[in-house]
Amino acid sequence: MRARASVLLLLLAATVCVSNAQTNNSSNDNKQQQQQRSIWDEPIRFSTKTKDSCTMVVSGAGDYTRLRVSCKGLSQGQSPARSYYCDFQGKPNLCRAYNLNPRHYFTQMMWELRKLSHACQGPKIYRPQMCKKYPDEAQMSLLASWPKTTTPKPSKPVQEPRKPMVPSQTKPVTTPKPVKQPQPVKPQQPGKGTQTRKTTHKPGKTTTRPTEQPDSKASRLASEYCWKSFHGICSYFISWFQN
Repeated sequence: MRARASVLLLLLAATVCVSNAQTNNSSNDNKQQQQQRSIWDEPIRFSTKTKDSCTMVVSGAGDYTRLRVSCKGLSQGQSPARSYYCDFQGKPNLCRAYNLNPRHYFTQMMWELRKLSHACQGPKIYRPQMCKKYPDEAQMSLLASWPKTTTPKPSKPVQEPRKPMVPSQTKPVTTPKPVKQPQPVKPQQPGKGTQTRKTTHKPGKTTTRPTEQPDSKASRLASEYCWKSFHGICSYFISWFQN
């Protein structure tokens, strides 16, 4: 009898423990659901630097937390308003401060997004102040965006076709010819001055004088056959040979 009573007591204690555990799990699930509703069902709204109206909606994707930022711009004249969105993904639940106040985590992220002209053209990873020291895995990273924004590459300057290099022709160095210096003229003998040079006439038109003094003939021969600087010497020697 005592053995049966002890078995019954053990069964009773086990059923009480199981029921308590189930009630605790259900209460935790209810808390998590309430917490998810308070974050997921109430989007965070903000405006960018260019007055684009944006909303932030958080959802769960397995072990990850996903954020979608959807924006719509103002219509300009006849052109339709631009609209775009981008998705972020991460594990911010690894951060202790996030688990205490998850909405404030995304509020701090919103403060950074509203400083941009285009909400999807900001940093690839956002690090809110409350979880800044945690690794990249605990941060929200850019996953995808639409329409895809590509930053234009800087255009390369157009290079003109290079002209073929023509070898420069070196001009031959011309050496100056030596200048002949005139020889000094010997002094003439006294009494015999320099004779005036007579212009040579063309053959056939010259008229010869019947009688010609030796000095004038010598000076004429000297002017015809000797250099101008040697006229005196030549005429001297010619007159000497004639005499």
